[in-house]
Amino acid sequence: MSRLQGKRTLITGGTSGIGLETARQFLAEGARVIVTGVNPDSIAKARTELGSEVLVLSADSASVEAQRELAKAVQTHYGQLDIAFLNAGVSVWAPIEEWTEAMFDRSFDINVKGPYFLIQSLLPVLAKPASVVLNTSVNAHVGAARSSVYAATKAALLNMAKTLSGELLGSGIRVNAVSPGPVETPLYDKLGIPEAYRDQVNRDIAATIPFGRFGTPEEVAKAVLYLASDESRWTVGSEIIVDGGRLLNG
Repeated sequence: MSRLQGKRTLITGGTSGIGLETARQFLAEGARVIVTGVNPDSIAKARTELGSEVLVLSADSASVEAQRELAKAVQTHYGQLDIAFLNAGVSVWAPIEEWTEAMFDRSFDINVKGPYFLIQSLLPVLAKPASVVLNTSVNAHVGAARSSVYAATKAALLNMAKTLSGELLGSGIRVNAVSPGPVETPLYDKLGIPEAYRDQVNRDIAATIPFGRFGTPEEVAKAVLYLASDESRWTVGSEIIVDGGRLLNG
């Protein structure tokens, strides 16, 4: 298959989970790939796994200056960019009583501010046409307890797919979103759930999904691949929900 043959692509948060799997699928479809990460171990592992043709960069999504530097690096490496999958993010769940201003700001910095200013910084680099895909979440639609800040960040990001589509379409840039339900990724390992309760939490989460299980990074990456490719050239400001039916339960 060569649905992305020769396409110059950027995947943020591409050293693990959905981002890493998307990088694998993009490569299999003929794309040229740059991925970013922040964890040195994950960066080293991704370099080994993805091969020497893939540029793996360290970039902190919370830093606007890092986004500008990333855009410069992309321009230096490619000249222009055909596809950007903005996938880097954090998932912090806590009751409202436990949130501090610093925690709140960091979640919004990584999940909203960073992607917004990365898109801004990439405007001179994006080709015409180009596809931008934002990784949001079904939590933008679900009123799950303890998710107030995380869900708010993802709702903001989802809205960008719509508002920026209307603003940038005249420049040949399509913006769309993929919204996963619970997926088996390292993100869930970062929620601070004690090991003794992990199995029970996983069972509780799976019970909210009509399909009866977590999704896989592969299943989400297939939707990203569609939105990135020319097959979706008439899809603008849209959202593909990949959630095993999670939203059926409200």
